[in-house]
Amino acid sequence: MIRTYEAVPASVPEARHAITAFAAAAGADANELESIRLASSEAVTNVVVHAYGDGAGLVHVSAALAEDELWVLVGDDGNGLHAGTSRGGLGMGLALIAELCDRLAVVNRSTGGTEVRMRFTIAGARRPRWDGGGQSVRSSMASAARPAASVFSTTK
Repeated sequence: MIRTYEAVPASVPEARHAITAFAAAAGADANELESIRLASSEAVTNVVVHAYGDGAGLVHVSAALAEDELWVLVGDDGNGLHAGTSRGGLGMGLALIAELCDRLAVVNRSTGGTEVRMRFTIAGARRPRWDGGGQSVRSSMASAARPAASVFSTTK
């Protein structure tokens, strides 16, 4: 699944629904879906709130299944990740995402902006053959193939 949304608050539930639907079709159970839903929502919200300041921009979302791993990538073309932002919030979004997923990496995209890469283990994984857009699910993580510099990473 590959989707692009405007970086506006209304895109958060749209992206969350698309990612959760993909995860459900991949075989995620109720507990896994809740973690995926919340972590994805936090990642997309971070783009909407922090990536573009007061300007317009896009949220890039990819989801793919590799064996029993669901990978969700949320990226932007914005200003990058900076400590001490003045854009409000409690500053707990990345910590929450790290608790919800099995692996988290925050990287600088080679084309500019930031990408949050989340891995979730799906115990009952089913391999969908196509993502609905004519691409193999295994080939739908296009941004992961581009070189990127790691900013932050955690593994459970």
